[in-house]
Amino acid sequence: MIENSMFEEEPDVVDLAKEPCLHPLEPDEVEYEPRSSRLLVRGLGENEMDEDEEDYESSAKLLGMSFMNRSAGLRNNASGYRQSSDGSCLVPSLRTMVVCAVVLLIAVSVIMVIYLLPKCTFTKEGCHKKNHTMELIYPLATNGKRFPWAKTRLPSNVVPLHYDLILQPNLTTAKFSGSVQITVNVIQVTWNIILHSSGLNITKATLTSAGWNQAKPVEVLEYPVRDQIAVVAPDALLVGQNYTLSIDYSSNLSDTYYGFYKVSYKDEHANKRWLAATQFEPLAARSAFPCFDEPAFKATFLIKIKRDEQHSTLSNMPKNVTIPVAAGIVQDEFSVSLKMSTYLVAFIVANLKNISKETNRTLVSVYAVPQKLGQAEHALDTAVTLLEFYQKYFHIEYPLQKLDLVAIPDFQAGAMENWGLITFRETTLLYDDKTSSAMDKKLVTAVIAHELAHQWFGNLVTMEWWNDLWLNEGFATFMEYFAMERTFPGLQTDEDFLKLRFKTMMKDSLNASRPISSAVQSSEQIEEMFDALSYIKGASLLLMLKKYIRHDSFQAGIENYLHNHSYRSTQSDDLWDSMNEVTILDILNVKKLMKTWILQKGFPLVTVKRKGKSLYVQQERFLRSVESENWTSDASYLWHIPLSYITSNCSSFFCPYAYLLDQKSATIELQEEVKWVKFNVDMNGYYIVHYAEDDWNTLINLLRTDPAALSPKDRAHLINNIFSLVGIGKVSLLKAFHLLDYLVKENHTAPISQALFQLSLIYDLVEKRGMPNLSAVSKGKVEKLLGSKIDQQTWTDNGTLSEREFRSTVLAFACSHHLGNCSTTATKLFNEWKASNGTKSLPTDVMKTVFAAGAKTDDGWEFLLSMYTSSVSEAEKHKMLEALASTEDVRKLIWLMQTSLEGDLIRAQELSHIITTVSQSLPGHLLAWDFVKENWEKLIRKFHLGSFAIQNIVTVSTFQFSTEAHLLEVKTFFESKSEKISQLRCVKEAIETIQLNIKTQCLCVCVRH
Repeated sequence: MIENSMFEEEPDVVDLAKEPCLHPLEPDEVEYEPRSSRLLVRGLGENEMDEDEEDYESSAKLLGMSFMNRSAGLRNNASGYRQSSDGSCLVPSLRTMVVCAVVLLIAVSVIMVIYLLPKCTFTKEGCHKKNHTMELIYPLATNGKRFPWAKTRLPSNVVPLHYDLILQPNLTTAKFSGSVQITVNVIQVTWNIILHSSGLNITKATLTSAGWNQAKPVEVLEYPVRDQIAVVAPDALLVGQNYTLSIDYSSNLSDTYYGFYKVSYKDEHANKRWLAATQFEPLAARSAFPCFDEPAFKATFLIKIKRDEQHSTLSNMPKNVTIPVAAGIVQDEFSVSLKMSTYLVAFIVANLKNISKETNRTLVSVYAVPQKLGQAEHALDTAVTLLEFYQKYFHIEYPLQKLDLVAIPDFQAGAMENWGLITFRETTLLYDDKTSSAMDKKLVTAVIAHELAHQWFGNLVTMEWWNDLWLNEGFATFMEYFAMERTFPGLQTDEDFLKLRFKTMMKDSLNASRPISSAVQSSEQIEEMFDALSYIKGASLLLMLKKYIRHDSFQAGIENYLHNHSYRSTQSDDLWDSMNEVTILDILNVKKLMKTWILQKGFPLVTVKRKGKSLYVQQERFLRSVESENWTSDASYLWHIPLSYITSNCSSFFCPYAYLLDQKSATIELQEEVKWVKFNVDMNGYYIVHYAEDDWNTLINLLRTDPAALSPKDRAHLINNIFSLVGIGKVSLLKAFHLLDYLVKENHTAPISQALFQLSLIYDLVEKRGMPNLSAVSKGKVEKLLGSKIDQQTWTDNGTLSEREFRSTVLAFACSHHLGNCSTTATKLFNEWKASNGTKSLPTDVMKTVFAAGAKTDDGWEFLLSMYTSSVSEAEKHKMLEALASTEDVRKLIWLMQTSLEGDLIRAQELSHIITTVSQSLPGHLLAWDFVKENWEKLIRKFHLGSFAIQNIVTVSTFQFSTEAHLLEVKTFFESKSEKISQLRCVKEAIETIQLNIKTQCLCVCVRH
């Protein structure tokens, strides 16, 4: 786990940053040399100071300020000379002369010191000496000694080669002991080995070498602010030599979701049982064993686990042997792993059951608690199918002898790609035919596809540092949808990817967004990289590139990348270089193109104006700005945009057309005049399109007269784009509503779900502001367009997957907004189910809607809660929990959130989802925010600053606020915590969203019309 101490200010450096600046010049212009202090200084390379040294700069500034104060004092002391009435100077008093002499002596001494010492210019980057390297101030270890490293990232003078790790967890006492032997190789002569350790009680440390007769004890210095320890060697460590570092230690099993943590669950007899599992990504391996906990430090691992005979263990590699070591205690030893990063190491101590199947000499197994093993069949078949697909597509075999997929009863992430031992939430791995819906099946399939893709993208080839996390997550997300499209075409997952792209662009259009490849150092910065930008934007850019350079070239580039960098670490440029190997550089430089997308935040707005056979296109940054003048501040943004477009005269052979817009504007000449043109075909490009007035009218008319002329994804894209343009004042809301009029002819899920999403944003905003007339108008618009479709839906699981998904989407919206007879029908079905004591089968696709209707009454809510506690289907429990959180009973909502935070009756893994659901209702959106405020310290201890859970909780608890009072309240709350918290990206996004909501209210006037 990541200790709270990581977020505290460094204790051994005096922080004077808040002192007023007394120097008359700008700070960057101040030139002086700081005196020596109790903090030790050593010369390092010119660019080696990072953000951790910012506090040191303030100390040095004060030294410079003190000289200016003394100079000012000389001027002030002139008052010691007295003037007579006739204007002549009197002789100063003896006291005045002594004071002046002392002050003059001090001033001369200071001037001489400054003149004689090498000069140093302090800027925001630190101390830069003229013609000298930068100096770095080292912190102090916990024992008061100098800690020999002053940077966040580890030095590269010593690298790990192999770990021998022995662990003995005790599930009764929730403690564990361990010992690790790390074989390291020395790259540069050093006296110290710097590595990571967090919350470990180190009891013994020795160092051995082939040239030494015996192991030598070593001193271990600890610096918990950065989770670092320094092993001080008795002799210099020589270049090219291997050494073995042995460390014995102990610690507690974590009570969070990070590190080596404990999990409670109920067995088939309702008895409480315990297991221990790991979640190391990104920074928690260091809390289970001392290690070089950075992704670039790959090594091999030999893992041994001592356990009670009644338990069993799993790790990345197959189990080699089990030997008895004491009464009732045995030791499991696993095969030596492949070369991998520490965050991929995993082990589990539990009582699980499994089913298995072999494919291509790899044994694939799915593990679950015994009473849920019957829900593992779909996951096993899916994993085998996808594993076979990836091996053929990449032309690289899966390199391990086994692949385990494990359902963990309490697991914060959706899943984790540990090499050979993938861990999942139960809801993302288990599938129950009786209670899981078509969308549940799609979710399980998608998560497995994502994690199996990681076995190549992330495990075989790993990003060098967390700034390029998108190389792992963007690729796994892209391959997830691509693999499902190829292997399970009936699931129609391409439209799910489309919806995620729409939502990600909303986030990316904020000024608080970031480039997907961003510099990171601190733990919370690293945690915040696990967001929609790394996952969905990264995948979207890969989709855009694949469509532009064509599939064969894209696949060849991927193969090059994986073959060239297997068992190594990479940066973004390595991927683009691999792609350039299969393209013609004179025609297309992939690196030059893609750098404009990964190193700039946001995305472009492409404006199209058609005149005869000419298309005038221009680009600018799309920004949902609070202030209109921000539009002119982004003139420097320029993307190389692979435009795609279709026209009324398209033939399937030539369409879609492509054009690379690498300038601010350009003209595209058509071969003939056309009736209409539509850019960004199927929304495969990551940009928004705006048309001239006449072209918008033409496309709106096309949707009314011949909607089939455009694909369902193109129709959804037009809906998304026009409402996005409404948000920045480029298009009127009235025109957007005119476009929606065609929906009476729409029967496809993608366009309708996008329309409902956009209308819900407006409805929810005006509802929360207490504007019943406007919310009624918005709801009436939906009923007019979709009323007949709502009435036509049957409450069954019949039909194709698309029809079932359409039914689920439409009925859920209708019931939640009280449209038609939806609520009446849902309540009737719930009462019948309740009367049968939960034994009557409900259609799985509408089960959540039925539960939500029943939860409106006290009796229904209490019955649903009792069924929740006894159900063994995680899919069913998930639907029940969402229904329970949709009640409007304030006391019940508060109880749900508090109970989930406590984590007993309702697991803490569900809290983020509960807060999301609670915040959507009129009474709940205020309760959710109050709960977050009152329990903030508990939340960041359980989920950690910057984590995806915290990002989501901050976002959903504030995103519907639209008043100046709430804006001030949110700002004040986070500013009162700490600067580090107020600077979290999710906090900045929350504040910016509230500001935009305030601005958006003026658009609501248009709804009346």
